[in-house]
Amino acid sequence: MPNRDHFFGLDPVHRQLLVGSALAVGGILAYLLLRRKPVKSIPVGEGWWGAGEKPQSEDESIRPFTVETSDKEIEDLHGRIDGSRYTDPLEGSAFQYGFNSTYLKKVVSYWKNEFDWKKQVAVLNKYPHYKTKIEGLDVHFIHVRPTSRPNQRVLPIMLVHGWPGSFYEFYKILPILTENQGGLVFEVICPSIPGYGFSEAPHKQGFNSLAAARIFHTLMERLGFSQYYLQGGDWGALITTNMAQMKPQNVKGLHVNMIITNRNFKTLLTIILGPYLPSLVGLTREDVRRLFPFFEKNVWEMLRESGYMHIQATKPDTAGCGLNDSPVGLAAYILEKFSTWTHTKYKDLDDGGLERKYTLDDLLTNVMIYWTTRSIVPSMRFYKENLKGDFDKRVDASVAVLVPSGLAAFPEELIHCPKAWAVTKYHNIYSYTSMPRGGHFAAFEEPQLLAEDIFQFVRKVEKC
Repeated sequence: MPNRDHFFGLDPVHRQLLVGSALAVGGILAYLLLRRKPVKSIPVGEGWWGAGEKPQSEDESIRPFTVETSDKEIEDLHGRIDGSRYTDPLEGSAFQYGFNSTYLKKVVSYWKNEFDWKKQVAVLNKYPHYKTKIEGLDVHFIHVRPTSRPNQRVLPIMLVHGWPGSFYEFYKILPILTENQGGLVFEVICPSIPGYGFSEAPHKQGFNSLAAARIFHTLMERLGFSQYYLQGGDWGALITTNMAQMKPQNVKGLHVNMIITNRNFKTLLTIILGPYLPSLVGLTREDVRRLFPFFEKNVWEMLRESGYMHIQATKPDTAGCGLNDSPVGLAAYILEKFSTWTHTKYKDLDDGGLERKYTLDDLLTNVMIYWTTRSIVPSMRFYKENLKGDFDKRVDASVAVLVPSGLAAFPEELIHCPKAWAVTKYHNIYSYTSMPRGGHFAAFEEPQLLAEDIFQFVRKVEKC
């Protein structure tokens, strides 16, 4: 492993170059930090995303909602599946070129002949669903209350999903969070991001994570909560981070399993010295293992895995046409992410390792949420709305998160963020956990591990 022995093994010129670079970068960083005036919150703002003109008033009622299906819907799905065409995979290519069509045929056969959508709809309806109108959009959410017991503290928490996931990602963690754990238990609210699943898609341009954050604050306030915890991964991590930046007085604590920070001089210093003197720049041995070699793990690997993002951040409607029309195309597009984002080495397997951590029923239920709601295109638009400008110049980029924060770093996450980097964004870290296993879809893949980390974080905040 790279360490200080490597540093002292360098010739004197290279050692001086490294130390000189470190001092120069450190000095610039210190100067910038001293001259920067801290901003405590971002503007709440306002918005209207409904069709047509904004009315003078809006129905604020909370309405029960039930997921439904029909024989006609299922027959249409099966008819489209029967009409699908496939291209033979290259020999020995596994998932290196994307979803392997040989395995795809097996998934599709299961989908048509064994998968029971009506049964899965009943599973979805296991928890109470609701909708309420906010800023012109029907916002869908599930609201799960724990069983009432004496001598337990009930704390509200909102869980927010990302792409290509849905509220269904949390179905395995819900029973754990709503079960009394040493006198502590959660009341859980899981919304669907507008444009995803059963939440209405925005009708106007510009709906980004800041708009979602504002809408979700309104949802929690409408439910009667003045203070609450937040948890998220993927887009959910950004949305909940924005919520903490927007109304810190309402957020008791923030827990994320994808850590989002801005790259700065401290990051550069870490990259330069990290392989040689990790402790000097605040890196642990595990950080070094996950980060280096830096370009292979953080540049080339991201280039290999981010092609979808460039499409969705530029022309989402074009690619979305085919996905919205073909269930097989949609399944391949979504499920490939549940392969390589769960473990990068799964792309070397003929079946993408999909059934190592998930069941086909769970995976296809998530696909069916996109298919039946026709939400793949608006979900892809969320990338364009968030990435159409310089991300580092957004209003939230320069605002620190001051609320108590818990960070769970899973080893197979797309990009590793050491605590040394995280502190530049999250200024009040109560816990930073290097998780023993797991990837991008933490709640779906490792619900027990994630729940345990949420509980230990909240106990630190609540001092219980």
